[in-house]
This record gives sequence, structure tokens and C-alpha cells, in this order.
Amino acid sequence: MAKKAGLLAVGSEAAVASARRGTANLLITASDASDGSIRRAKANAQSNGVKYIAVPYTRYELGNITGRGSPGTIAFLDKGLADGFTDRLVKTTLGKESDA
Repeated sequence: MAKKAGLLAVGSEAAVASARRGTANLLITASDASDGSIRRAKANAQSNGVKYIAVPYTRYELGNITGRGSPGTIAFLDKGLADGFTDRLVKTTLGKESDA
């Protein structure tokens, strides 16, 4: 739904382009993204002042979330959506660590 609403840029090229244009609020890469995709996302996030997170989800899992193939990189174009995703990721990650 978020992709259809224009709130996500899915795939390395689209995500990096949104960072360069200044429309990305968050770039994420999948745990199994290619080294090149990770390098590009990190470098473009840093040089364009965009938050970057390597998430613990595979490309397949990100594909299920976005409904589009198996993207290694996704940009969140909406600040509220980016903040919500980050908050949820932190809660999920902390929850797993406290269960151990």
C-alpha cells in the first residue's frame, strides 16, 4: 500500500536516486543485499544526510512487505512512515534480545 501511495522507492536504483534528489528520509538494505548495493546505499545516505539502517530482513522478506520481487534496498520517502518503521524495528529487535 505504501509503495502504491508513492511513499517508498523500491530497489537499489530507485532508492539511491531518491536519496540524491533529497526525497528519501530513510534507506534500508536487506541482510542478504549485495555488497555493491550496501556500499551504494551507505555512501548515498551519508553524502545526502539520509538515515541508513541495515535491517535483519532478507530480500525475500522485504519483497513480501513491498509486494515487489526481492529488493535489496528500499527508501522511505515519508518521514512518518520512516519513523514508524524505525520505532517498530527497535521494539522488535529489543524484544528479541530481552527474550534470549
